[in-house]
Order: sequence, then structure tokens, then C-alpha cells
Amino acid sequence: MKRNYLLISIIVLMLFAGCASVPTKDIKINVQSDPKANFSGYKTYRWLGAAAIVNDPYGQWEPPQFDADAEIMFLIDRELRKRGMSKNTANPDLVIAFAAGVDMEALQLKVDTKTKMEFLENVPQGGLVVVLVDSRLGFVIWIGMATAEVQESPDTQTVKARLDHAVTQMFKKLPK
Repeated sequence: MKRNYLLISIIVLMLFAGCASVPTKDIKINVQSDPKANFSGYKTYRWLGAAAIVNDPYGQWEPPQFDADAEIMFLIDRELRKRGMSKNTANPDLVIAFAAGVDMEALQLKVDTKTKMEFLENVPQGGLVVVLVDSRLGFVIWIGMATAEVQESPDTQTVKARLDHAVTQMFKKLPK
């Protein structure tokens, strides 16, 4: 019996360790909102047209067969549903849009730990912007932005976890 508990404990610890291995501390979140907007009054939303992100035919930052656009829309839908909102294409309170992009040539100033000298290093950067527009007024009432270092040749699980973290943290800052 003790052996079973030990085995189960080891398996549970391995699962938690696996979940903790996805790097997210480089993801920076910034949000801006209209202080006059009554966020509790928004109950419905619709998507603004078709979203698109930068094409990555070589799989440098988006795993092959992974649709980042669909994943981002799924995550945003989830966060809006958590707030009690629902889709309404006929007469929505909000219109939602997002844009994502990657700069594989981005440079960043680094410091050599041995020599303490500064140098430029190629550190690909990615960004995600989510915009909420009051459909009645036509004004942007909230913008969420996430930036991060791009993980080169990542697996699907890592990309999903990093996108999930970014969208979740963004929407935690959406006023109630």
C-alpha cells in the first residue's frame, strides 16, 4: 500500500514539474483602458473580420500544423466567457480585434558576465495586441499588449502554454 502512495506521489510531482518547465518570465504585459468606460455594462461581443499573423513557413517560431490565430481567438473567447460575455454578431456591445507579429531580426543589449562589456545580440521578439472597441461609440476602450522573446523551433505545447499565459495575464487586468 505504501508503495502505491509513493508511486502516485512521484507521478504527481513529475506532472507538476512538467507544467512548471514552460518559460513565461520573459513575457511582459501592458494594458491601457478608458477610465470612463463601464466595463460591467458590456455583455456581448463579436470579432472584427478575420485575424491574421505573420506567416512562418519555416517553423521558426510557430510549430508546423499549429494555428496560432485560432488558438489566440479561443483563449480570448474563453477569457470573455469567464466575464459572463457571449458572442452576438447582430448587435454586440464590443468589437474585438487582435494582431500578432514576430521580428526575427530584433537586437537586444546584453552584458557579458565575465568582461562586464555590453554587446548586441539577436533576440527575436514577438508581440500580441488585443483591442476592445465599444461598438456603439466606435472608441477603443481597452488595449492589452504582450511582448516576449521568441522561442525558436518550439513545440506546440510550449507555444500554447505561452499564449495562454499572455492572454490570461492580459485579461486579468481588464477592469470589472
